[in-house]
Amino acid sequence: MKTDLEVKNRVREILKMVQEVAPGKAVELRVPPYAAIQCRAGKPHRRGTPSNVVEMNGKTLITVFYDPSLWGDLCVKGEISASGQLSDLSEIFAQIGKLKPGMLERK
Repeated sequence: MKTDLEVKNRVREILKMVQEVAPGKAVELRVPPYAAIQCRAGKPHRRGTPSNVVEMNGKTLITVFYDPSLWGDLCVKGEISASGQLSDLSEIFAQIGKLKPGMLERK
């Protein structure tokens, strides 16, 4: 089982990749208590509650990173909270796997 520091480091690596693949400020992706980023092209969020928010814990982020096909199931189970028209990030995680296949080796 990964330690909290290992999860934190892996979360930050994954979020950096998400920003590289989907730059922008239309979606706020939150992984408390580790980090939050803005990603995906579209109308940027400026103030107040963002209209497109995705939130999950670190272990769920790592899971969806390794298997983006689980996105829908994890949303149904409540492990991913995704609201707003642009909040389905499953395709972004699939793109990361295609562009950075070496990163998919489990650490």
